[in-house]
Amino acid sequence: QAQLVESGGGLVQPGGSLRLSCAASGRTFKGYTKAWFRQAPGKERELVAAIPFSGSFTHYSDAVKGRFTISRNNADNILYLQMNSLKPEDTATYFCAAGLTGQSYNTASAYPYWGQGTQVTVSS
Repeated sequence: QAQLVESGGGLVQPGGSLRLSCAASGRTFKGYTKAWFRQAPGKERELVAAIPFSGSFTHYSDAVKGRFTISRNNADNILYLQMNSLKPEDTATYFCAAGLTGQSYNTASAYPYWGQGTQVTVSS
């Protein structure tokens, strides 16, 4: 059974950094686009960043562009999110997702596989 497991969340001060990881198991996810979404209390789940299997491009939300970097290691089936210059508004539960999305990579419903989430809290 396919499974995605996130790790690396925690409490960090504003301006700090965290690196999230998402380990996949149960299948290769060859050809799958992978993404990070986040959801804050009382808010809808939103796309943070996405990367296709080829890694030929990356897409970021305007809120994180220039501060976050998404990357993937297909050989080890791991997805990463490097988060720098963190702000209190980045506080949320972060989820990794995988899907054969085509051009719909910014749509949560295009991803059938999800991790359980990891909490990121940015606070002094």
